[in-house]
Amino acid sequence: MGTLDYGAVGNCRTATIISNEGSVDWFCFPDFDSPAIFAKILDKKRGGSLEFITGKDCLISQKYVEHTNILCTTYDMKEGAFEVLDFMPRYKIGEFNSHYLPPELYRLIRLKHGAPRFKVRYNPRPNYGKDRVVHKTGPTYIKTVSIKNSRDTIYLYSNLNLQAILDERPVVLTGDAYILITYNQKLIKIDQNRVDLEYQRTKVYWLDWTNRSRKFSLYNKYIERSMLVLKLLSYQRSGAVLAALTTSIPEAVGDIRNWDYRFCWLRDASMSIKTLISLGHKGAARRFMEFIHNILKSKQEQFQIMYGIRYEKVLKEKTLPHLAGFHNSRPVRIGNKAYLQRQNDSLGYLMDVIYHYYLYFPGTLDEIEGMWEVVKNIVKTVSEEWQKPDNGIWEIRGRVSHFVISKVMCWVAMDRAVKTAALLDESGYVVKWEALAKKIKEDVLQNGWKEEIGSFSQTYDNTELDASLLLMEDYGFISANDEKYIRTVHAIEKGLMHNGLLFRYRNHDDFGQPTSAFTICNFWLVKALFRTGSKDKAKELFDRLLTYGNHLNLFSEDLDFETKEQLGNFPQAYSHLALIETAALFAEEQSLSRFIRP
Repeated sequence: MGTLDYGAVGNCRTATIISNEGSVDWFCFPDFDSPAIFAKILDKKRGGSLEFITGKDCLISQKYVEHTNILCTTYDMKEGAFEVLDFMPRYKIGEFNSHYLPPELYRLIRLKHGAPRFKVRYNPRPNYGKDRVVHKTGPTYIKTVSIKNSRDTIYLYSNLNLQAILDERPVVLTGDAYILITYNQKLIKIDQNRVDLEYQRTKVYWLDWTNRSRKFSLYNKYIERSMLVLKLLSYQRSGAVLAALTTSIPEAVGDIRNWDYRFCWLRDASMSIKTLISLGHKGAARRFMEFIHNILKSKQEQFQIMYGIRYEKVLKEKTLPHLAGFHNSRPVRIGNKAYLQRQNDSLGYLMDVIYHYYLYFPGTLDEIEGMWEVVKNIVKTVSEEWQKPDNGIWEIRGRVSHFVISKVMCWVAMDRAVKTAALLDESGYVVKWEALAKKIKEDVLQNGWKEEIGSFSQTYDNTELDASLLLMEDYGFISANDEKYIRTVHAIEKGLMHNGLLFRYRNHDDFGQPTSAFTICNFWLVKALFRTGSKDKAKELFDRLLTYGNHLNLFSEDLDFETKEQLGNFPQAYSHLALIETAALFAEEQSLSRFIRP
């Protein structure tokens, strides 16, 4: 099994991570950021899991049901074969288009042929593997109760023998079956017909959702899967978008760069929403705008770089010493003290997506006026902060500097604010804000360019390279045919490429030198090469990057330089949104070429 050979199943309330052998190894219950009841991914002995135990001769394969977030794992053995369809219910109900998304996981077991034999290992360990439990068997379910907290309960429903499940005894499958893990006791009868109905309703929801999405002539299967991942990472109840579903999957095995990504970074979320807008999904954009409104309780409210999925502002970080960590990579952390950092680039991404929202999805008058107050708040913040050093896009914990990409994104914030003001016929603001945008740009061009390295530099006061500088053209700060940008792209490719993958930077930070490739940076390089004219080289690199996804075309945060195995939190919004944007470049070029005669 590779480092991250997992699938993800969810319903925009919570999600599970399931191994390529069908083991539920991560399940936060009942929400994305709740303590996990299965955490085997972080400790094989203490974490807990829900899995099917078969003989060594069993062949196991896995795929997604096409165009959905339903995972299908097939078990084929001498006695027979069965498949497990994992899904969390999600579908529209009622006249107001509200969604049904209960905190529960269905494992629909379908007999394919024969009489296959297997055991069910049901080993819940609430509170990230810390709490032990007792089981109480009812007429149709197993009620699992934490010894430490009797109010912390889990319900398992199944038409398999419940005592056989608890005893981990073999069962012989003679027809279809199911296992349901739910946070709430069910008040309706759970039987095979009900499970099949929940499956069909959920399947139709995902088919409808993908059918409404923009289609591409090239790489459409990769774009669609990445789009489905971004949807999984959105929290329906608030509009927040998570950076990833997991915590503490390390950037390198044995490393201490282990962080909790189950939060909403303004940067990551804004990029994700902009990507979903480009694919035609207005609903996600509208909910994210509501999220932004709700984190700003008044005009005096200041932005943080990140928030909890329910608008929480304090995200205290602590370690879980009882867990061994992913492949023994400690510490395991929950919470993230990066919320205290200053990252001046964040508001550039947010202002960019707000501008696109105004451009494509004008709302009601009160929505437009409310968002205009957010725009003015962003401008005020940028005008006060842009000249100050910050922790930068990579969240350097030990120091602050004048990061070039932070200054560039401050310009982006002002540029998009100017464009938004122009859309709204607010000419007085246009003139005033244009002056600040011009001042920021001149400052970057004067202090960020280093002739001695033939490139823009990571910070004003060093001559290091940084892959984030590739975004300068992507956000319109500089054109693709500008000599300084072309030289920057060449310098980054030459200086940061290693074994066919890209470092984000090579200089030491507060944890030493990075030892893995940051996946999104490689997609940024592909786009930069494409736009500066090296299209064949860009496509070759992109096609190679696609082979580094796992068996389900899912991507994590990082890649190992030597083995190309995936590392870091999973699945990663950053990686998938960049994959979509990059694939779209090639697909759109092919579509355009059809209308151009040689």
